[in-house]
Amino acid sequence: MPRTKIIAQLFFLFFFQIATYSQTERIPNKQLEEMLVDADNYLHKLEYDKSLATSEKVLAQALKTGNNVLIAKACNQIGLSLRENSDFNKSIQFYNKALHYADLTSNDILKNRINNNIGDLYISEKTDLDKGILYYKKALFIAKQIGDSIAIAHTQLDLTKAYFKKKDYTGGIHYLNSVNNFIINKGDFESKISSNFLYGTYYNHFNKIDLALASYEKAIEYGKFTKDERFIKNEIILSYKELSNIYKKKGDYKNALLFLKLRNDLSDRYNEQENLRKAKLIGTQIKNDDYKRQIYKIKFEKELQRRSLRKSKIVVGLFFAIFIIFILLLFTLFRNINFKKKTNDELLKVNADLKIAKEKAEEASLLKTQFVSTISHELRTPLYGIIGIANMLLDENKGRDNSHLNSLKFSARYLLSLVNDIFQINKIDDKHVILDRLTFNISEELDIVSNCLQYIANKNENSIFIDVDPAIPENLIGDKLRLSQILMNLVSNALKFTKNGEVNVSVHLKNVVDKLHYLEFQIRDNGVGIAKSDQDKIYDKFVQVGRKEEDYHGTGLGLSIVKRLIGLFNSEIHLASQINKGTTFRFTIAFEVDSIKTEEIINSIEVDMTTNNTIKVLVVEDNKINQIVTKKIIEKNNYKCDVVNDGLLAIKKLETETYDVILMDINMPIISGFETTRRIRKKGITTPIVALTAFVKEEIAEEAFSSGMNDIVSKPFEPIKLFQIINSQVYKTKA
Repeated sequence: MPRTKIIAQLFFLFFFQIATYSQTERIPNKQLEEMLVDADNYLHKLEYDKSLATSEKVLAQALKTGNNVLIAKACNQIGLSLRENSDFNKSIQFYNKALHYADLTSNDILKNRINNNIGDLYISEKTDLDKGILYYKKALFIAKQIGDSIAIAHTQLDLTKAYFKKKDYTGGIHYLNSVNNFIINKGDFESKISSNFLYGTYYNHFNKIDLALASYEKAIEYGKFTKDERFIKNEIILSYKELSNIYKKKGDYKNALLFLKLRNDLSDRYNEQENLRKAKLIGTQIKNDDYKRQIYKIKFEKELQRRSLRKSKIVVGLFFAIFIIFILLLFTLFRNINFKKKTNDELLKVNADLKIAKEKAEEASLLKTQFVSTISHELRTPLYGIIGIANMLLDENKGRDNSHLNSLKFSARYLLSLVNDIFQINKIDDKHVILDRLTFNISEELDIVSNCLQYIANKNENSIFIDVDPAIPENLIGDKLRLSQILMNLVSNALKFTKNGEVNVSVHLKNVVDKLHYLEFQIRDNGVGIAKSDQDKIYDKFVQVGRKEEDYHGTGLGLSIVKRLIGLFNSEIHLASQINKGTTFRFTIAFEVDSIKTEEIINSIEVDMTTNNTIKVLVVEDNKINQIVTKKIIEKNNYKCDVVNDGLLAIKKLETETYDVILMDINMPIISGFETTRRIRKKGITTPIVALTAFVKEEIAEEAFSSGMNDIVSKPFEPIKLFQIINSQVYKTKA
């Protein structure tokens, strides 16, 4: 029998019993209070029928005597029972009745409890967070008036949960901090569980991993001292889950699996208890059927009494009318059931179609990502050879006319830039970009951008002017690489579309909120400008506007990448432009200023320790051209270099010779670079291994480091970057 039918029967019993109890003798108030205690105990034992019947008996007596306190308490207890039976609408009705009668009394403790119960229902079951918070605040006001410290503490914890559920962590942490000292010194285990769980949630949201771990672990520790199912089911199980997720993010899969297993074991245990609760509901149904038969018997006896007083025609007519109404109700119910069934079938079909469409979209997205990754790798491999050989030829032919070689090198780097742009925008679209936290000086970063783009500026006879607000702190914390990408794209764009003019780059301190300093950047030129009709198009992929007689080189991806990168900083880019007068791009980014964190970041940066000793390098590479280029670059730096074609030869070579560092390709015949590294490590060889690959670092980082590699260099690379990493790894080994 469905739960709704059980609820209907309980209500029928409720009103019938009120009528019956009104005829019984009066019960003393003290006994009624004890009956309410019994009703609450029945509720905790999952004996819902006894709890509801006892509460209803108290309500009938309280209504008869006009005792508003008992009426409010009985209605509140009925509301609790109905909530446990998942009849939330009727539960809120009884809660409101309870509050109405409680307001007629001076019992503030009762008012506080009922307001809390209503808040709980709106927050947990009806998901009306604003209403729930309103009732919690009423409960808190009452608790403060009567000076009930425990009630204040519990209500503030409830308010914290509600605000966190709204994602308003600032609003929630205010209440949590207010009550923390009381809970630490005088709180029970349940409040300590909630407090630590909520702190864990807060720290986890703001990525304060260590604090979050400590808080969740405290919640679990306090959970050992409580038998309250609500806290174990909610806070403790969720604490295990969040601990598992945090360790997974940290790469500690052993602990992640441990806490996931603990969470699942605890969840299974309480699922068994939930099944027991359902079994109790079925038992309630059977008892209600007995009550129903008794009620029908009483009604039948009363009907016989009425028949003796009324004429047979009236009785028959009344019976016939009731029968017709019953048939109409059955017919309406039948139609509703068929309508719901038809609607459910349609919804199931729509959901199935949506699921298929979602799976196809995800498959297409995965194929796109794999395609871009493969094309990127396959283009980077020959580009490494082209750029490397071009550099070799330029070195060998210094002093000669190398215009053709320079053109070749420029074209190769241009193609590499296109590949990088496509890969970059694909990563951003797939939400695979995570902002770094590095310390940097804004003036130095702008100088680097200016120096890198001086060639373009000279070519178009432009001047670059930089203006930095002196109020900006010297050391900022943020992703300076993404900021440089944004500035390089915008400034190079301004230089390309400006001739015999100037490009002004300014940055000013706009606002300071706690440790966050909001910097406003402006890139202004007096070039050709952008037409009003084109201004909405410039951020689209592969779109270039303003090309007429002159060809402004580019892929049409620069501004699209800029907009997406600025979006990662939770900001927006703004444009103001007029034809033949110039263009101004403006955006604001918040960077953190914290001297302690800055020092920690600086101390954690790997310092390149150069050495005068000869370093012996083993290159594992299957591509002949790449072998030549890599060996030439290494030997040019006076290092010794041996080259092998595949992983098996590398393993064999290491059995007889010792090297300072190994440069390992990833895609090789026979066995991959990852498998080669694993076999080398199994032999106990600790020589540093650096992946030298055409893959982008982020694509292979996880597998590379798990296989035993020490670092990754993506081809094509700047030789100085390679030697910095080699020297750093050698220094670590010999330190």
